[in-house]
Amino acid sequence: MTTEQVLQQTDSTASGLSRDDAKQRLTVYGSNSLKQKHKLSPLILLVNQFKSPIILILIFAAVLSIYLQDAADAMIILTIVFISGILGFWQEQGASNAVEKLLALVQVKATVLRDDLPQKIPNDEVVYGDIVLLSAGKNIPGDCLVLESNDLSVGEAALTGETYPVDKFCGVLPVETDLSKRTNSLYMGTNVISGTAKAVVVNIGKTTEFGKVSERLKLRPPETEFERGLNRFGYFLMEVTLILVVLIFVANVYLHRPVLESFLFSLALAVGLTPQLLPAIVSVNLARGAKRMAKKLVIVKHLPAIENFGSMNVFCTDKTGTLTEGEVKIHSAVDVEGRESDRVLLYAYLNAVSESGYANPIDTAIREHRKFDISGYQKRDEVPYDFNRKRLSILFDEAENVVLGSSKVENLSQIESSHIIITKGALKNILDVCSTVETADGKIIDISDQRLKLHQQADDLGSNGFRALGVAYRDFNQNSFTKNDETNMTFLGYLALFDPPKAGIADTLKELRLLGVTPKMITGDSKAVAISIIQQVGLPDQMILTGSELGKLSDEALMQRVQSTNVFAEIEPNQKERIIIALKKAGNVVGYLGDGINDASALHAADVGISVESAVDVAKEAADIVLMEKDLNVLVVGVKEGRVTFANTLKYVFMATSANFGNMFSMAGISLFLPFLPLLPSQILLTNLLTDFPELTISTDRVDRDQVSQPHRWNMQFIRRFMIVFGLLSSVFDYLTFTALLFLLHADPTQFRTGWFMESVISASMVVLVIRTQQAIFHSKPSRALFSTTIAISIVTLLIPYTPLAGLLGFHALPIEFILLLAAIVGLYIFCAENVKRIFYSHVKF
Repeated sequence: MTTEQVLQQTDSTASGLSRDDAKQRLTVYGSNSLKQKHKLSPLILLVNQFKSPIILILIFAAVLSIYLQDAADAMIILTIVFISGILGFWQEQGASNAVEKLLALVQVKATVLRDDLPQKIPNDEVVYGDIVLLSAGKNIPGDCLVLESNDLSVGEAALTGETYPVDKFCGVLPVETDLSKRTNSLYMGTNVISGTAKAVVVNIGKTTEFGKVSERLKLRPPETEFERGLNRFGYFLMEVTLILVVLIFVANVYLHRPVLESFLFSLALAVGLTPQLLPAIVSVNLARGAKRMAKKLVIVKHLPAIENFGSMNVFCTDKTGTLTEGEVKIHSAVDVEGRESDRVLLYAYLNAVSESGYANPIDTAIREHRKFDISGYQKRDEVPYDFNRKRLSILFDEAENVVLGSSKVENLSQIESSHIIITKGALKNILDVCSTVETADGKIIDISDQRLKLHQQADDLGSNGFRALGVAYRDFNQNSFTKNDETNMTFLGYLALFDPPKAGIADTLKELRLLGVTPKMITGDSKAVAISIIQQVGLPDQMILTGSELGKLSDEALMQRVQSTNVFAEIEPNQKERIIIALKKAGNVVGYLGDGINDASALHAADVGISVESAVDVAKEAADIVLMEKDLNVLVVGVKEGRVTFANTLKYVFMATSANFGNMFSMAGISLFLPFLPLLPSQILLTNLLTDFPELTISTDRVDRDQVSQPHRWNMQFIRRFMIVFGLLSSVFDYLTFTALLFLLHADPTQFRTGWFMESVISASMVVLVIRTQQAIFHSKPSRALFSTTIAISIVTLLIPYTPLAGLLGFHALPIEFILLLAAIVGLYIFCAENVKRIFYSHVKF
């Protein structure tokens, strides 16, 4: 169809939709999203708390016991299970709301015409018939027909698998044209590599080509290092729990205990052993960490990336805007002899002020450095900058006389043809298309004998910390041109750029290294410029690898080299991803900071993709974390916060594998020797519920400095050792309690259950204060919430047997000697746990 027919079909115009029409279409057609964002209702979120198979079986068994006239115990069990679910729901609901607000801060936006005016809107709000304006780095927000284009090149690898960019034009194609050959169409999920365009949106959301295959693309994002560790821990506990529960149930039935009571007892033990709050604890820790990071201007898009942020031990970055101020300035414009040249500066100014494609700081710096009267020049055509050519070329009508500030330009007699192409860009890429050189006195000579001298001149600029761009021109006799006409050009001179290092960047890099993170610089600049920068910012320069050297290395050889290389210079865009993958294969957790079109693949490859709010769409979309300021000091804060979140999550793991596990294990063991159940099923669930309360406050806890000073990763061997040591310690004191209750105090079954319940809950709560830190308990203060909750639960546990609830729960008020003896056992347990902790950490390192 022609563009006119498509505009008519979409009921749109080249000047765009009206705001009211767009609003109505959004209501009718819905959000422009492949996966419709339907937020879980509070009811569904609450129901999800009870999806665990063990919980469902327990509810079924409790309902069955009501049917069998054992209503009281069953109601207590159901009430405790419900309260536990409410706790998890409350935590996850709060976390979900917090994350939703944060993600709204870093939405990717499209530029559309509304009432004939450009307007930025979230991609989700783009509607059928919208006119979108596209430029380099922009994501394409829907399937579109090209209305206008200027050297438009699009990366379609995500949709077609084609590696190389595809040129796009306005036009009509046969209906049977293959998807990959539809050069007049743009597709959602692809991005603009270079050029500009205006296009009309024809399909949105699931009706796009990308949407049609979205079912095949509904793969979970790759598991993070943290998620893999969490899953391994979950499987480990599940195996232990299943084995223990089956053995206990079989043993109780063998001992002729009532089958239903034995079944409920076994299930209650399973609930006690299962860290059912772990998902809620992880969600709350991550959401709380994300909120704290947001206050420091770090927005987390993918929550599990926080943990990877903390585990990161290698951080790769470009230099511009991170190691340097990011404000490129012009030092000078010089000819091939190194002399100041107004002519070079004029041509660079003409090129920069006339470009309409990829906005960049270099062109801004040229425009601001010095202004010229260019009224005698008229722009005819443009081939925009792209990351393959690394050049920007513009065709002009040329005047006979051009004013340079207060003086006239000389030596123009040799370029009196009707048109002139002016090109600027990376020096190597400019010299590649030049066949001649203009000398300082205006002569045009062959470039062959001059190349060594030209490169040496650039190296001299680089050794002084300047980046050298090339400027070239060519006489031309046509009104339009393409990139194929960038040949036989005349090299004119250099632009010397400088970007000073950020104030305090050396201290920031030193702090990163003290945190166990090795910074590595990846830059497209020359080796000379790279050396100058690293000397100024204090990066070790024991080894520098250039792009040409990297290209000659095999993947295995590169994996060895990247470990000892801190600076990668003259790197091509496609080599960045290769560096990141090599670092990962070498066993590192790698972070990568990028903000350009050419950074997207490296951001995807990194364990932690980091971008900035001002980045191009494709980079921001690929990132896990977005910095609201391009500042490494913000990054240091994020690394510390990631480690705090990781440390607090591990605290819950340690609790679940020490006192809680030890108590349940002890209960399972003693049940085989007692003529009665050590605790009723409802009492086991109550024990589990009460010990959950202190654990819910873990996300607020303080973290010791040594837990933040180095990156940590999941270590299942360490967790197993911790469980064995502290689980056995807990069991030793459990059996000491059993002995005291049975043989010293001669407790009857009700007194035994009451005493064991009190000791179990209080010891499990108090030991949290011990195992939360590797330091002595009095040297590392817990958060106020954790400490006060622990004390409150201990008091509630002591009071329950003396309240009207006691009879309902199967407890009995205990004499004072019971309380004193239990207090002594708990005190001795805390004392021993503190000393065992000191010995344990002196022999075992996490």
